[in-house]
Amino acid sequence: MAVSLNKGQKLSLTKSGGGTLTRVFMGLGWDAVAKGLFRKKAVEVDLDASVLLFDAAGKLVDQVWFQQLRSKDGSVTHTGDNLTGEGEGDDETIYVDLPAVPPAVSTLVFTVSSFTGQDFSSVQNAFCRLVDAAQPQQVELARYALSQAGPHTAQIMAKLTREGSGWAMTAIGEPASGRTIRDLLPAVKPHL
Repeated sequence: MAVSLNKGQKLSLTKSGGGTLTRVFMGLGWDAVAKGLFRKKAVEVDLDASVLLFDAAGKLVDQVWFQQLRSKDGSVTHTGDNLTGEGEGDDETIYVDLPAVPPAVSTLVFTVSSFTGQDFSSVQNAFCRLVDAAQPQQVELARYALSQAGPHTAQIMAKLTREGSGWAMTAIGEPASGRTIRDLLPAVKPHL
């Protein structure tokens, strides 16, 4: 059963029967707000899911986004860029092979940004979710609604942090400004 997370809420990723998760994915979904006469036409909005990998000292180790779909070590993979958000379910997905993440990496921060520059008042039904990808039925573990409309063009969604031999997810939900993860790096730093 999935947990709906609120801003700042933390969730341990240790399985209920013991053991830890091995393979997860963070899914991002959104719809463009319909505008115009009778709200029939939705303006296309290109949101981008990205992840930044940091060491314990807060130094950026690697990044995965639409211009680099795979981490240097191969433990994190982005499935590709969705330019419109059309369709049901996840529009962009980032897979993480947790045991393969190098020991030097202590935190993974997931972000979403509007590459086309529209602010979040142009999107609706936005969410990120963490899914246990090792299960055949891909069990949703946590969901975080990104429905905060406003003048921001990006959001720092959530982070995965090492906790002993396992991992924990923290919902961040902090508005930010920027079109790519390079723009968001200063806004991410306080959340490490």
